[in-house]
Amino acid sequence: MDSEKKIRVLVAKPGLDGHDRGAKVIAQAFRDAGMEVIYTGLRQTPEMIVSAALQEDVDVVALSCLSGAHLTLFSRVIALLKQKGMEDVLVIGGGVIPDDDIPILKEAGVAEVFTPGTPLSQAVDFVKNHVQVKG
Repeated sequence: MDSEKKIRVLVAKPGLDGHDRGAKVIAQAFRDAGMEVIYTGLRQTPEMIVSAALQEDVDVVALSCLSGAHLTLFSRVIALLKQKGMEDVLVIGGGVIPDDDIPILKEAGVAEVFTPGTPLSQAVDFVKNHVQVKG
């Protein structure tokens, strides 16, 4: 990893849920760790998220979902990233996600899932250890 280039993270809230405290907390944790963070705001479609990821040339897409639609929404974001040739973008997820759904999300391409109570440092360390910073 190039130590001069900062990790660029897009924090996104797909779907209709209107709760973004967790997304804002993790965005601040990434900023505090020296990463560049773009936050999409609430109620983003997968298409909007992937468009922003492409435009911002991010290394990571961090998805947050509390509505229960994570299987559909996260999978759609990953499919669209692949369609745009962005397979190298690390996708992580967070929110109220049942344990039984985590293996399904990982099978779909989500690198890691962080549920409530996960220490912020764990998410930051995961990104630092797994991202491929673009040159």
